[in-house]
Amino acid sequence: MATPASLVPAPRDGHSIGFNLGVIALAVALGGLGLAYLIDGAERSRHGAGPVRGLVARTLGSTTLELPAEWMTEPADGSAGFSKQVDFSVTLPLGPDEALRTVDVTLTQRSRVRPSASLLDGVYLHQFLPEQLSGPVGLVGKPMVASEGYANETVWYDPIAPQPFVAKCAAPIADGQAGKCLRTVYLGSGIAAIYSFGDDVLPNWKRFDAQMHPLLDQIGAL
Repeated sequence: MATPASLVPAPRDGHSIGFNLGVIALAVALGGLGLAYLIDGAERSRHGAGPVRGLVARTLGSTTLELPAEWMTEPADGSAGFSKQVDFSVTLPLGPDEALRTVDVTLTQRSRVRPSASLLDGVYLHQFLPEQLSGPVGLVGKPMVASEGYANETVWYDPIAPQPFVAKCAAPIADGQAGKCLRTVYLGSGIAAIYSFGDDVLPNWKRFDAQMHPLLDQIGAL
């Protein structure tokens, strides 16, 4: 009995089947490649292959510091290389009426510097002129002799505390500018901090360490 033509299966197109198999194989390959990238990224993250984004590691002596990259005053590559010093800047509400002011900070090993409190008795005291200046409440201002590089400089210090706040300030180099002050203190783990700031910060000297210490603790310097 003859089979009606409408019931005879149409012959399969070999090219169509091959094309479909090729598409499936390509999809499987791309999926595998994506999975490989995900696994590789997870492994790098788990093993710490790169620095944490936004942090810069520096090592001073036996202490490794981790600082926000935006604080750095030098190009930051994120590597935890050994350094003689680490320079960075922070902005704090230490100006008049809590205006923001920049404090430049250099961290270095204690053996490289003397703290300002020690210099007060060991060096500065012998270079004071007789007069005393009026200024920020709680601080004594003593101008320095013009010799030995101290011309136009004044030392401001707390005369009461056993470990006093001491800052040596240079007069402004131009009208309308703030004078520049330097203060050096010892921190923990054999680290010293050298602060540089405008002299209009001095009226807030009692708040200086209270503002700085949480930031120093955050980066591992205390």
